[in-house]
Amino acid sequence: MTLWTAELRLLLRARLTVIALLLLAGVTIAALGVGMFEVSRQRSAIAVIAETQAEDIAAVAAYVDRSKDAGSAAYYSFLPTWDTPAPLAFAALGMRDVSPYILRVRALGLEAQLYDGDVFNPELALPGRFDFAFVLVFIAPLVVIALFHDLVSGEREAGRYRMLAALPLGGSGLFRRRAVLSLTLLWSAIAVPFAVAAALSGVALPMVVIVLAVIAGYLLFWIAVAALVSRLGWTSVANAAALAAAWLMLVLVVPTLANVAINAVVPVAHGTEIALAQREKVNAAWDIPREETMRRFYANHPEWADSAPLGPQFHYKWYLAFHQVGDEAVADRARTYRADLKRREAAGRSLGWVLPSVGVQALLTRLAETDLDAQLGYQDRIRAYHRRLRTFFYAYLFRDRPFGEADFAKVPVFRDRDGR
Repeated sequence: MTLWTAELRLLLRARLTVIALLLLAGVTIAALGVGMFEVSRQRSAIAVIAETQAEDIAAVAAYVDRSKDAGSAAYYSFLPTWDTPAPLAFAALGMRDVSPYILRVRALGLEAQLYDGDVFNPELALPGRFDFAFVLVFIAPLVVIALFHDLVSGEREAGRYRMLAALPLGGSGLFRRRAVLSLTLLWSAIAVPFAVAAALSGVALPMVVIVLAVIAGYLLFWIAVAALVSRLGWTSVANAAALAAAWLMLVLVVPTLANVAINAVVPVAHGTEIALAQREKVNAAWDIPREETMRRFYANHPEWADSAPLGPQFHYKWYLAFHQVGDEAVADRARTYRADLKRREAAGRSLGWVLPSVGVQALLTRLAETDLDAQLGYQDRIRAYHRRLRTFFYAYLFRDRPFGEADFAKVPVFRDRDGR
């Protein structure tokens, strides 16, 4: 029997070690199950879009076909967009838990439609939904503390330290073996369930390897903290108290205070303010001469300026034009809002270089494509689709072309980042 095997058997005979490892593995499996269930629920919701959309459009087409009015088609057609979860999304739900992943849009003003649900930067440093990232960042360090707070002090208090240090293969080598074995068991309790879940979810092998390395690195950090505390020569109880205080400060208190400071230094308006401003511009268009609205519209869209003049009757090209003008009136505010969100996100990521808890959580959401960048990327795809949608309907409205039931098949269809 090798020394490594003997040490492993001793570790597994310790009731605290076994209970802690089983609890950690159980909590990890539960968190992965929650994440996989949520991602599956979102995928199912996205999968039924086509069926429900076909029913809605069929009803709109039957109505529009009677008048052949492209404006009615544009007004009543709610067209779906969606953000399919990345394979790793189950591990860190991130903004998918607080931001829409399905949004139905019309060819009217987009800004109000985008910001009705408001996009905000969730606090990277604060506890979020119970998922794999939560277990790794918040719970795993507590298990490290439970297993490592008395690694040396426990032997000293039991009166065995001098004897163990005097053995030929004892001393620091003995404690290194125990630390390596404890780290391996801890890592396995988290990594093995994750690897199984990743395989079931179709995560690419390089991504799995990166996450496994992140797990090991984060555990090593907390083991290093425990080692530093143990060198102070305190009792096991004092070590546990100091490590618990370090966990509280590094995982909760300091990240929370830093987040408050970032929010104060980088203020961000609410997206609902942009939606409200856009609606005010749209509503005001009813009270100004229609020709003034069309002049503003044609100034930015001269390709439609040769359209026939408006008659005395209501025309949807004027209605869509003042929605477009409303969007353009708040375009600078929307760009500033996005820029401020990115600045705040960058500040939070910078904090991750100092606080591993914040850095690990931010890294996992980036790998899982559930962070702010991913959400803004979804918005960019919606904007690109909306431009195609408006251009499509403008070609009918500004040229007074009839729009019948068959034309609904030509309406642009949204494509997600994977082309589906």
